[in-house]
Amino acid sequence: MKVLANDGISKSGILALEKGGFEVITTKVAQEQVANFVNENNVSVVLVRSATKVRKDIIDACPGLKIIGRGGVGMDNIDVDYAKSKGIHVINTPASSSESVAELVFAHLFSGVRFLHDSNRNMPLEGDTNFDGLKKAYANGIELRGKTLGIVGIGRIGQATAKMALGLGMKVIAADSFIPQVDVKVEFFDGQSITTTIVSQSLESVFKEADFITLHVPAQDGYIISEKELAIMKDGVGIVNCARGGVIDEVALVKALDRGKVLFAGLDVFENEPTPEMAILMNHKISLTPHIGAATGEAQDRIGTELASQIISLLS
Repeated sequence: MKVLANDGISKSGILALEKGGFEVITTKVAQEQVANFVNENNVSVVLVRSATKVRKDIIDACPGLKIIGRGGVGMDNIDVDYAKSKGIHVINTPASSSESVAELVFAHLFSGVRFLHDSNRNMPLEGDTNFDGLKKAYANGIELRGKTLGIVGIGRIGQATAKMALGLGMKVIAADSFIPQVDVKVEFFDGQSITTTIVSQSLESVFKEADFITLHVPAQDGYIISEKELAIMKDGVGIVNCARGGVIDEVALVKALDRGKVLFAGLDVFENEPTPEMAILMNHKISLTPHIGAATGEAQDRIGTELASQIISLLS
């Protein structure tokens, strides 16, 4: 059987699938040509990340499709329920990229509190002529230790983020409609560990109490953070979104940044991907990455081998 990994798959995933008797195709097929390619090449499995969409039209057009796989967590680019109603298995890898995304959250947090995103823009331009001026401009850094991190969504990625925050000496609070409390185990290199319980509280209280806020939620019908929510946050709050675009009102966020209500934002995802608004891209108070939360070699290896394992289990 043939597997089309249209958004790529790790070498370890390819080897595992080939060992299981599958032929893996990594040719990048344009969105509008996916259905034709699947049918013409008798593809049984389509694997995607966030770029390729598998909607009703492709599902209807490809009667031979047996599995749709998402390398990652969110499956908002797949019509999951419809696919299942047609007898197609839909799989993903929710645990494989948690640490990678959590580390990116802290990359944005560290960047924001020490102005790295802005200094990295200005040092090449003014470092040799205005060194003392830049030194003064970036002199008011903030330590994360001792501060309160508010996590919205305390699932796998939220928990991985909590572990890193606890390791830094931060206080962690969380809001989650589905998880009332969770035991978070922080493990150290020498085999020792500590476990603490995080009890979910109201979203409003998290917004009011947190020095920094990070979002770990699926795609929503509306905004989780808009003008109303920004108004109740602490002055000088930092906000990071490495979850899904569209959960923050970007217009309201820019206004809050401009008036100093929000000290900085870190964004890996955007309302209008893959063409984010220029008001976001050009704002010197925003640390920016192009939706790369799970884009580490280690995570992609785990994603590839986990997808392969699920596919072999279902079709062998």
